[in-house]
Amino acid sequence: MPVIVRLDVMLALRKMRAKDLAASIGVTEANLSLLRTGKVKGVRFDTLAKLCAALECKPGDLLDFEAGAEIEANGAEEEDEGAD
Repeated sequence: MPVIVRLDVMLALRKMRAKDLAASIGVTEANLSLLRTGKVKGVRFDTLAKLCAALECKPGDLLDFEAGAEIEANGAEEEDEGAD
């Protein structure tokens, strides 16, 4: 996936535990863990804003983009147009 979640880096820089962050922004530890490991397909802007406020950072500090990384399809393959 081309989007890399750097939440662990910010937690370490802020010397904050994931459990405390989850409690402060109102998400479960399980959901925060999924986000930290990059196993989610998306994140709500309000959750991202809460993360940034709690960690005193910007969205770009939490998310990075790796150019050239393969983007996964949503389970659908493209069909050839010439086949009728």
